Amino acid sequence: MISYKIFEKYNEIAHFCTTRQGGTSVGNYASFNLSPFSGDDMHAVNQNKSKLGEWLGIDADKIILPFQTHGTEVREISDRFFELVDEEKRDYLNGVDAIFTRIPKVCIGISTADCVPILFYDPTKQVIAAAHAGWRGTCGRIADKTINALVEAYHCQPSDILVTIGPSISAKVYEVGQDVVDNFENAGFDNSEIVEIRNTSIYLDLWKANEQSLLKAGIAAENIEVAGICTFTEHERFFSARRLGIKSGRLLSGIMLK
Repeated sequence: MISYKIFEKYNEIAHFCTTRQGGTSVGNYASFNLSPFSGDDMHAVNQNKSKLGEWLGIDADKIILPFQTHGTEVREISDRFFELVDEEKRDYLNGVDAIFTRIPKVCIGISTADCVPILFYDPTKQVIAAAHAGWRGTCGRIADKTINALVEAYHCQPSDILVTIGPSISAKVYEVGQDVVDNFENAGFDNSEIVEIRNTSIYLDLWKANEQSLLKAGIAAENIEVAGICTFTEHERFFSARRLGIKSGRLLSGIMLK
């Protein structure tokens, strides 16, 4: 697993992004797949989840993952969530791409395999969040919508929030079509910073695009850390859907208040 320098001095939180190694899944899921939504054998997923729970010092059912749909829905994990029955929990997390909480000993996370994982921590208000930003979520500004949710729910100040942009596909290899570029332009992004044309092919920088969103939402530049790790290039270490296909493993990016 990897960690982030910007969070390391805060002993009151645990944070991580998993790698492919150290689990029990096989094939395109080998070996530490933690997503229950990508077609893996559920027994293997549950074993992997239990192993992560042991590392975190919590029960596996306190690792909360939404069913992501490349949207911009943001939901809070409150005490009320744990009063729901399993079916109600699944419904609550369905179609959600960002979650946040201030409950200790609850790990919130999102799963990715080339899309951008974003983790948030407000050390002043003791609030954490995790967001999944593929190109659609990035273009829909899920990063600043997550920040807005923290401001509304807990009166966070954006200037207090620390953010990491985790392992995901890089601008060196993320080729897109003109329609994607048009969507970003129409959404008000500065395409001169995030789009590059090389040999008639178009490449998109999702890291920089999300950074634009974060800065626009009031996050200080020095409070943003970009891991700079490309999942497509380092596909032996990280899951990459563009390499392995949709039916493959997912990384889990998580954060927890201890």
